[in-house]
Amino acid sequence: MQYINLSNGVRIPQLGLGVWQTENGRQTEDAVCWALEAGYRHIDTAKAYGNERSVGDGVRKSGIPREEIFITTKLWNEDVRAGRARAAFEKSLKELGTDYVDLYLIHWPADGFEEAWLAMEELYNAGKIRAIGVSNFHKSHLDKLASAAHIKPMVNQIESHPYFNNQELIDDCLANDIAVEVWSPLGGTGGNVLQDEVLGQLAQKYGKSPAQIVLRWDVQRKVIVIPKSIHQERIVSNFDIFDFELTDDDMKIINGLNRNRRVGPNPDNFDF
Repeated sequence: MQYINLSNGVRIPQLGLGVWQTENGRQTEDAVCWALEAGYRHIDTAKAYGNERSVGDGVRKSGIPREEIFITTKLWNEDVRAGRARAAFEKSLKELGTDYVDLYLIHWPADGFEEAWLAMEELYNAGKIRAIGVSNFHKSHLDKLASAAHIKPMVNQIESHPYFNNQELIDDCLANDIAVEVWSPLGGTGGNVLQDEVLGQLAQKYGKSPAQIVLRWDVQRKVIVIPKSIHQERIVSNFDIFDFELTDDDMKIINGLNRNRRVGPNPDNFDF
């Protein structure tokens, strides 16, 4: 595992397991246990996923000490709009069965995110959260937040994959000491990124799978990457990316696949 140092000195594992659309119960517990057994130390969930309790159960079943595992969860839009950040956080803690969260994110830039951020700052200063950040924030949202915040976000989690590399936003965040996490790194459910002929050729060249090529590309872009899977063999395979390195030319080839094609909503126009 490789780590990235956040602006406050907290070390975050550069590869994590995402559990979006993973069913609460045995499916999530198994995925978490398989990931931790394979060497992952970062699990990314959210209130909106409805599986925080099973993430906590999986962490406990793994037998790995809590302090060795980095847990991320997120504040949902309805709680942002209703000014319920503190209450929502406490509920997430209860669901997870832990007394602190390693990273807490505002899930989307819903109306009221500035007030939610100030509540998160208080929780951070109280030691209940080791790092705070945002998710799906454009530069305009980050600029708006900066006018109200006392603490700069340590992380921005955004969509990024070879067909939508979002590199301009990534570069801007990194230049401002905001670490970047990427979701849907493999192109999302139903996407065809992994069938791309160029990625297939690179997979043959390195003796890896197209998914491993993409995840390695992310690691070398200095972002934190959160692939999801409910299949043990894929979870294990996605972890096997630390024993090779893409050349600069091959990095540029993957960068060149960009089509500015999102698989998720645009943060400037979402209706949930």
